[in-house]
Amino acid sequence: MKVVITQAAYADLIDIGDYIARDNPTRAITFVDELEQRCRLIRDHPEAAPVLPDHRDRAIRRAVHGRYCIFYRIRTDMIEILHVLNAARDIDRLLLDIPEEP
Repeated sequence: MKVVITQAAYADLIDIGDYIARDNPTRAITFVDELEQRCRLIRDHPEAAPVLPDHRDRAIRRAVHGRYCIFYRIRTDMIEILHVLNAARDIDRLLLDIPEEP
């Protein structure tokens, strides 16, 4: 099954990299690479993370990498990475723009 990173998730990765780069440009690059690799590794065990109780209608799951959460859902033919967010953010508000599972 392929992993597809949405435009919103790519924007999140860019924001994360920009934030870290203010203090450590080299670490920004390596950390974003780690997050992208973690996104790809979800393919190996996509059902390891349970569906979030408050987002069952959209079948959203959460994988964790350090203080960051990778939100995704399993489609018929792919794993869709929806957002990559710092756990300290208002995650529920940021997940509101994700449509229900078709």
